[in-house]
Amino acid sequence: MTRSPKLNERQFLNSPYGGKLIDLRVYGNERQELIETSVKLPSIQLSMRSQCDLEMLATGAFSPLDSFMNQSDYLSVLNSMRLSDGIVFPIPITLPIGDEVQAEPGETVALRNSKFELLALMEIEEIYEWDLRNEAVSICGSEDTSHPLTAEMNSWGKRYISGPIKVVDLPRHHDFPELRLTPQETRHRLALMGNEKVVAFQTRNPMHRAHEELTKRSARETGGTLLIQPVVGMTKPGDVDHYTRVRCYKALVENYYDKDSTMISLIPLAMRMAGPRCALWHAIIRRNYGASHFIVGRDHASPGVSSTGNPFYSQYAAQELLQEMSEDIGVKLCASAELVFLPDEDRFEESKHVKQGQKVFFLSGTQVRNDYLERGKLLPEWFTRAEVAKILSNVYPARKDQGFCVWFTGLSGAGKSTIADVLIEKLAEYGRQITVLDGDVVRTHLSKGLGFSKTDRDTNIRRIGFVASEIVRHRGTVVAAAISPYQATRDEVRAMIGEDKFILVFVDTPIEVCESRDTKGLYAKARRKEITGFTGIDDPYQNPRDADLVVDTEVSSPSENAEKIIKLLADRGFIEHPAFLFVDSAAISAGAEAN
Repeated sequence: MTRSPKLNERQFLNSPYGGKLIDLRVYGNERQELIETSVKLPSIQLSMRSQCDLEMLATGAFSPLDSFMNQSDYLSVLNSMRLSDGIVFPIPITLPIGDEVQAEPGETVALRNSKFELLALMEIEEIYEWDLRNEAVSICGSEDTSHPLTAEMNSWGKRYISGPIKVVDLPRHHDFPELRLTPQETRHRLALMGNEKVVAFQTRNPMHRAHEELTKRSARETGGTLLIQPVVGMTKPGDVDHYTRVRCYKALVENYYDKDSTMISLIPLAMRMAGPRCALWHAIIRRNYGASHFIVGRDHASPGVSSTGNPFYSQYAAQELLQEMSEDIGVKLCASAELVFLPDEDRFEESKHVKQGQKVFFLSGTQVRNDYLERGKLLPEWFTRAEVAKILSNVYPARKDQGFCVWFTGLSGAGKSTIADVLIEKLAEYGRQITVLDGDVVRTHLSKGLGFSKTDRDTNIRRIGFVASEIVRHRGTVVAAAISPYQATRDEVRAMIGEDKFILVFVDTPIEVCESRDTKGLYAKARRKEITGFTGIDDPYQNPRDADLVVDTEVSSPSENAEKIIKLLADRGFIEHPAFLFVDSAAISAGAEAN
């Protein structure tokens, strides 16, 4: 039965989590007064993650939260996945501030974006310290910095602040305005569609025919409206950009879905990639958008494997947790199974129902990237719709046309820059335009004024990493040489640039050899304690556990080591395989003498 459009959606759709939809925005005279007041207040610039969180808080997507969490709620969430009042909420929503920020309880501060534009005012009620290891283990299940969130957490300030917020302006977005709907706007449109059951599907990847099949099945089995909600905030580093993905979603809905029972609504969420906890959190968020059911597949919100090569979470852990807590949060699980294509029947089927010997087609994400996209081949029609395949082929260059970064790490004097100089000339032979980011040169310009404390060293490496990530994103080639002594910071840079575009080369030179090469006398000064915090002497160098290549400058020459890197790049498809690899000159001489 079709409902009246005037029906109150709160009575018709699944009610907001906690009973009401939070709205932190202010309007009219109050807004203008706050804008005028803000010029006299101290300011805090928000990271992209915090901007996403603020927008979600402001519009009620995180209801019942009405501020960044205080310490009581924060600790309760870590320990029990519940707020201090007992309501289930599995992910901490916090606002970190750095040591340089001077703030006191009772003070009002202006919250601004990276361009210093005013977003909100906060009256600080509480400032508290947090423990990185405790939060990483509680939320991510591990302190392994190969988890992108754990790596990022190493760069956060060591204090969180909390207090009432008044939002003057939401972060500005100029793309897809017709699809950027608040929870209230989404609920209104869903109510007009006349179905009290709503099945939500979250995606941070392009949708292929298996996704299309499982979403249609879920909507059909529940009898509900389908709400497709692409994440357009922060996703996993290396994901397809949201502009491309949304174009794919629009093409699918316009051509292959029932428009009367399907809706797209973008969500400015900053992903945590925390597996089971995220599945529960995502379901709560979808309830605030009006959903009664939430689709969860295998490995939901998983970052993949750890530094040991093991999955961070078991395949069905997310489904199991949501199923267990479904009644607590008021959202039902739609568990999706692995689907394979049966070419003889021209349809998809759950793999567990396939008969022995039956012909099936299946492509993994790795096969999609390596066998098709990176070779410039269109994806097969059984796997994806032609419209989606065309969009992806136009924006996803073959591997040889993608950007990459070769990152040298090692002690001072290890030979990083020497090998880099050789590599740069060799890469130029392949027509690559190279940007060189040498640690010493960057310190002279981009990082002038930074010292050698751990904080300043990390800041320097992050700056190099940011510049490198932007160059790589625009298909450029970067050769970076920096001591970069800490594993967590290297992991953070790897996440910035992209797992598959970051080639870490460890120049493994013994410290005594480095000292013998030290023309600046820095090691000697460090030994005499004339300088402190010197890597390898009184500050540790953490050997990489995930180097793509380890080179030895005692055994191999700079040219030989550069050739090893060239071969690795060729093996990964970034350059064509050289016709002639390095030939040992000693072997040539021996052969000549024998003749």
